[in-house]
Amino acid sequence: MRSEREKMLAGELYDPLDAELVAARERARDFCLALNGMRESQRGERRRILTDLFGTGGDTVWMQPPFYCDYGVNIHLGTRVFFNFNCIVLDVCEVRIGEFTLFGPGVQILTPLHPLDYALRRRQEFGKPIEIGSDVWVGGGALILAGVRIGSRAVIGAGSVVTRDIPEDAFAAGNPCRVIRGPAATAPNSSFSGRAKARRATRR
Repeated sequence: MRSEREKMLAGELYDPLDAELVAARERARDFCLALNGMRESQRGERRRILTDLFGTGGDTVWMQPPFYCDYGVNIHLGTRVFFNFNCIVLDVCEVRIGEFTLFGPGVQILTPLHPLDYALRRRQEFGKPIEIGSDVWVGGGALILAGVRIGSRAVIGAGSVVTRDIPEDAFAAGNPCRVIRGPAATAPNSSFSGRAKARRATRR
């Protein structure tokens, strides 16, 4: 018989009050509590916690606490992923993030889902994995929901609610998030708002 953890990672209905899962969440909560209470000068201790917390990538992640997650071990990061203040990753299923991806403050990455049937919802839940490519920029306050894939080099506007896949090199925004244009421009040291102002100026 498969464990509740195995069911959870497979995206099947599982019991979140299973003792193994409760202990794993408590471990992650303790790590996050310690991380969020540390001073900037405690770089060595912070790096040790990040390495222990994440499944992979904790050795290079750039983190601005506070940060919160469910398990941590189901989060796999490429090189030098950046999380700004108050990011949340609920990782009941795997979350995979490519290298040099940036998350603005208050971004939430949410893999859990709940049954529509209320009686089942009292006892079980499930989830879907999330995959985010390399060199993605996610604006502050965006929500990335279960099962979504965001392609490499995409840009997600602040406050967006991402409910479906976003292709590579696209700029997408809104609630629900939709592709506004693609491929995304790649000029260095510039923002979409800055480029839009420049284009308007050239038409005057």
